[in-house]
Amino acid sequence: MALAPLLWFGFSGERLQTWTSGDRTIPIALQLGLPALLCAPYAIATTPLGWFRWTWFFLHALLPVVVAGLLMLVAKIDAEQRGHWLELLVLLGLGLAVDLRWFEGAWPHALTAFNKVLLLDAGLYGFLSIRRLSGVGFDLRLRWDDWKIGLREWALYTPIAIVLGLALGFLHWHRHVERAWMAPLMWVFTFFLIAVPEEIFFRGWMQNLLERRMGRTASLLITSVVFGLAHFNKRTTFFNWRYVLLAGIAGIFYGRAWRAQRRVGASAITHATVDTLWGVLLR
Repeated sequence: MALAPLLWFGFSGERLQTWTSGDRTIPIALQLGLPALLCAPYAIATTPLGWFRWTWFFLHALLPVVVAGLLMLVAKIDAEQRGHWLELLVLLGLGLAVDLRWFEGAWPHALTAFNKVLLLDAGLYGFLSIRRLSGVGFDLRLRWDDWKIGLREWALYTPIAIVLGLALGFLHWHRHVERAWMAPLMWVFTFFLIAVPEEIFFRGWMQNLLERRMGRTASLLITSVVFGLAHFNKRTTFFNWRYVLLAGIAGIFYGRAWRAQRRVGASAITHATVDTLWGVLLR
C-alpha cells in the first residue's frame, strides 16, 4: 500500500498524474481528504505488533492533507509556476521530517523505511496531482537516453569520489568482495528506495523550483550544497563533513543528469550506481 502511490505516479505518466486537478467535478474536500488514506499502512503494519498509537495515526493522516492544502493554495496564487515560497516551505517540512527522523518513532526499527516512503507519497500527490508542477520528470518507464546520461555522469563522478574519498580516509577498499552476485539486487533496492525518493525531492522538486528563480547554474549548486548537508548525520553521531563534501559533489553530477532532459530516471541511475559501487567495493 505504501509503495502503490510511488509506482502509480512513476508508471502512469501524465495521464493519471493530473487527474484530480484536471477533473473540476471532483469536490475540493475529496481532493484534500484523499491523501489522509496514507495513515492506513501505518495502522495495518503497527497494530498487530503493538506499536499503534493514535497520536502517530492522526499525524500520518494530517500531514498529507496539510501538504495538499498548501500546494492547492500555491496553485491558485502562482498559476504561472514561477516558484513560490510556500512550495519551499513544504519541501523544508518534508525534508526535515525525513532527515531528522521525526516520524521514525512511530515505527518498529525494521519498518522505519516506510516513514520515508509515506512522506514521499504525500509530496507526490501534492506536487503532481494538486500543484501539477511541470518539469519534474518523474517517469519510471526508463529510456535508453536515461541510461546513457545516468551512466555518463556516474563515470565522470566516480574517479573524483574514489580519489578524494580514499585521500580523506572516508572510503576504504574491501580486501575481498563478499556476495558480489547480489550487486544487481542491491542496485534495484537502492534505485527504488533510496535513489528515486531522493532524486524526486532534490532534483525534480527543489532544483526544478529554484531554477525558475535563479537559473540553471545557481540552482544546481544550491541544491547540491543542500543535498550534501542532508548527509551530515549519516553513519555517525556527529557532523560528518567528509560525507557532506562527497555527497555535495555527487549532487552536482546527479543534478546534471536530471537537467539534461529533466528526467528523474537519469539522475536516479547515476545515484543508484554510485551507491551500489560503494557498497560492493568500498565502505
